[in-house]
Amino acid sequence: MAYVNNIKMFVRVYELGSMSAAARDQRTSPAVASARVLELEKHLGVRLFNRTTRSLKATENGRLFYEGARKILEAIDEAEATVIDATHNPRGTIFVAAPLGIGRRLIAPQVPVFKDEYPQIDVRLRLSDRIIDVTAEGLDVAFHLGILEDSGLKIRAIADCPRLLCAAPSYIERRGMPADGEALLRDNHDCLNLRFPGAKEFQWTLETPEGPRRFEITGPFESDDGDVLTLWALDGRGIVLKPRFEVAEHLKTGRLVPVAEATPPLPVQLSCLTPHRRLRDPKTRLFVDFMIARCKAAVTDA
Repeated sequence: MAYVNNIKMFVRVYELGSMSAAARDQRTSPAVASARVLELEKHLGVRLFNRTTRSLKATENGRLFYEGARKILEAIDEAEATVIDATHNPRGTIFVAAPLGIGRRLIAPQVPVFKDEYPQIDVRLRLSDRIIDVTAEGLDVAFHLGILEDSGLKIRAIADCPRLLCAAPSYIERRGMPADGEALLRDNHDCLNLRFPGAKEFQWTLETPEGPRRFEITGPFESDDGDVLTLWALDGRGIVLKPRFEVAEHLKTGRLVPVAEATPPLPVQLSCLTPHRRLRDPKTRLFVDFMIARCKAAVTDA
């Protein structure tokens, strides 16, 4: 087992490019991570990484060994899966990622319910609106809202999520009610932007009589946290583009109201991403099926 743990550590160091990052990922110390890699190098009789005080890069032997190491770990995962009773005795840890809004409203509330049903499965949930590299971060499952780039991941569509533009009544009273996307630009409305490296939401694609059109909106506030944008909208600071399920309660209470309804945003797809090999793991399949059913119901009812 020690040798397998050494291989796991090497793989995470290789993928993350950092001894300390791999140590955090494996919930141990950098000293232990370094010791495991050194022990593996001693066993193999080759250097796997070139180390300096500022950088760590894989050697040619390290790159070659990585390919075989991944196959070894995949084979171990498959072997373990064959002896686990997927219905009566699933166990282990699942690493899951989701955007903040989806994670807080759809995923997080269901994790304890899943744990009650499958007590031997632990869930490690990471929430971020930033773009996530599923493979590099060692994730089993990632939820995604938006257009998907081509990848080697298994993609399961969950539902098309209706979206809308909305603002607080206080903002409408101060700035007026925009009828459509043209009014957003003409009247220089304050649009609340979700922006981080790779984000595209500073261009809102709205449905017009002539078809979908991109509007290059502007505004004084930006954040990489979608919930922060909602808080600013509730405070009357501007107009926000949101999936309906994220603001459903605020719409019911009237704290937010729809705007520019003549040109609504296009729906966005909610999907679940999984490395192909992880779907052979019974606990991952159970979690994915469990969450997809509940997410679909929540989005549909919003």
